[in-house]
Amino acid sequence: MSYIKVVLKSGKDQSLRRFHPWVFSGAIKKIYGEPAEGDIVTVYDNKDEFLGLGHYQIGSIAIRIVSFEDIEVNEQFWEDKIRTAYQLRIDQGLVGDETTNAYRLVHAEGDNMPGLIIDMYDDTAVVQMHSVGMFLIKDTIDEILKKIFGDGLKAIYNKSEGTIPYKAKVNPENGYTYGKSETRIALENGLKFRVDWEKGQKTGFFVDQRDNRALLEHYSKGKSVLNMFCYTGGFSFYAMRGGAELVHSVDSSERAIELTKENVELNFPGDSRHDAFAVDAFKYLDDIKDKYDLIILDPPAFAKHNNVLNNALQGYKRLNAKAFEQIKPGGILFTFSCSQVVSKDAFRKTIFSAAAKSGRNVRILNQLTQPADHPVNIYHPEGEYLKGLVLYVE
Repeated sequence: MSYIKVVLKSGKDQSLRRFHPWVFSGAIKKIYGEPAEGDIVTVYDNKDEFLGLGHYQIGSIAIRIVSFEDIEVNEQFWEDKIRTAYQLRIDQGLVGDETTNAYRLVHAEGDNMPGLIIDMYDDTAVVQMHSVGMFLIKDTIDEILKKIFGDGLKAIYNKSEGTIPYKAKVNPENGYTYGKSETRIALENGLKFRVDWEKGQKTGFFVDQRDNRALLEHYSKGKSVLNMFCYTGGFSFYAMRGGAELVHSVDSSERAIELTKENVELNFPGDSRHDAFAVDAFKYLDDIKDKYDLIILDPPAFAKHNNVLNNALQGYKRLNAKAFEQIKPGGILFTFSCSQVVSKDAFRKTIFSAAAKSGRNVRILNQLTQPADHPVNIYHPEGEYLKGLVLYVE
């Protein structure tokens, strides 16, 4: 099959030769034709040597590479990629696990499918496209999922309305593209949680914190725990199973607090150790002196673009400084950043500054990241978006 040809400027081919999957608009010398947004194009260097095939799009990232081989991009191509991702989750022990049925099946660049996210919640696949190219093959992806999972797949929900570039002319609408889910309860390490993929954030639950929640459980025995930015309460019910004496969940969203209460009740009905509050995080942290000896700070991304990076780092610094000042002596702080543009080094330096500002002695106990079903393409380090530290505060 013949695709529109894109030629890069001299010297702009080096990142693709190192298998980085993005071509920036400024690297393009000439386009032979007029590709529509989402079309597959062929990328060549300035000496007419083939470099890769990718989805064309309008914006700073002009092409997302889907193959570094010159082959036809058809349904079999995508099926092979999704089956490879599925096999990796089987190898990780996530498929068929009686205690966990929620995991990420496809993690965009991490699975060599830029622009595509698929999370599995029991028998429901929640699909999210971040590029027009992926959105245009949504029906193909649905058919592949049905083929792979067979009777084990009851529903597919596409949640791309808020993730497709706003200038694209494809008018995505959230909704079921196959079946309909009767149950909204999934399992993670034997704990139940209700998933709201229709109105909730991302695909409905943050499966990327699974391993970190399990670690928190081991730190929780006998502790008074504060879960800031709790969303649907994942860290809260792990802390309760770990033997926490008290767990308070805080989020500015009333809906998040409702879901947190529902999730805690699913696992610990009538348990008086838990309470939840809908209030601004910074306001809540103003006056909790020595009330908690384990605090979780897992805020939403403070920065999605480099032009607001400095403001984001100042936000992380202010937030963590408050926690350092307020936590009990001998306390444990779990602190995270999920901003892709905040590097691991920048995050650590920011936490260092916050600790220094508080004047407390602080030690790093654990360095955290995303789980294996959110793999990082070694040629695309930007994919390591989740950074976390477990800190001991004297």
